[in-house]
Amino acid sequence: MKQTCFLGVDTGGTFTDFVLWQEGRLRVHKVLSTPDAPERAILQGIRELGLEPAGLRLVHGSTVGTNAVLEGKGVRTAYVTNRGFGDVLAIGRQARRRLYDLQPPPVP
Repeated sequence: MKQTCFLGVDTGGTFTDFVLWQEGRLRVHKVLSTPDAPERAILQGIRELGLEPAGLRLVHGSTVGTNAVLEGKGVRTAYVTNRGFGDVLAIGRQARRRLYDLQPPPVP
């Protein structure tokens, strides 16, 4: 029976990092990021690690969006919603101190 590989990938602005768990061993690897097409760096790292994509369990994370916000880069974005859902930005994931308070004080 073929053992499953677990691969963690973090796509950053400069480097794409890999952590591989395979047959009880942990390996790390790094390639240059390709910001115009992040999937190219991911596929390159998979090739360099000698892996077949079909047998992988992949977890992907990225700081690209966070970096764009911090650096003030990116495109202008509009929030469009249906009637009655204008408060979605304020509610978010409902991670409020008093979840059932119908009128919580606004976050500063």
